[in-house]
Amino acid sequence: HVQLVESGGGSVQTGGSLRLSCAASGPTYITYCMAWYRQAPGKDREGVAALDGDGSTTYKDSVKGRFTISKDSAKNTLYLEMNSLKPEDSAMYYCGARMRDPLWRCRAARDEPFQYWGRGTQVTVS
Repeated sequence: HVQLVESGGGSVQTGGSLRLSCAASGPTYITYCMAWYRQAPGKDREGVAALDGDGSTTYKDSVKGRFTISKDSAKNTLYLEMNSLKPEDSAMYYCGARMRDPLWRCRAARDEPFQYWGRGTQVTVS
């Protein structure tokens, strides 16, 4: 099955930047939608950004203009470039991947059925 490994998290000051990476291995050809989610202590997991198989992107309103999701298909790696970071961006960030599903648009929705998840990378903004 598909395996996802996140990296790139860390501690930064307000206004700083980080680039998260999600390296995918296994039968990645079956994945159609990839996304970043995050979860802060005591809060529900929320979608941050999604990248559709046709290249379309979706962002959570609060990160629009600051975060950019992208993919290097040759490296099977998903990225999340995060700029102008705020303390409220602090969370564990998870990479998710799923197969095409006619019932779901790729938009990192709350209950979107992602089949594969990484273990996460911590982002702390102070």
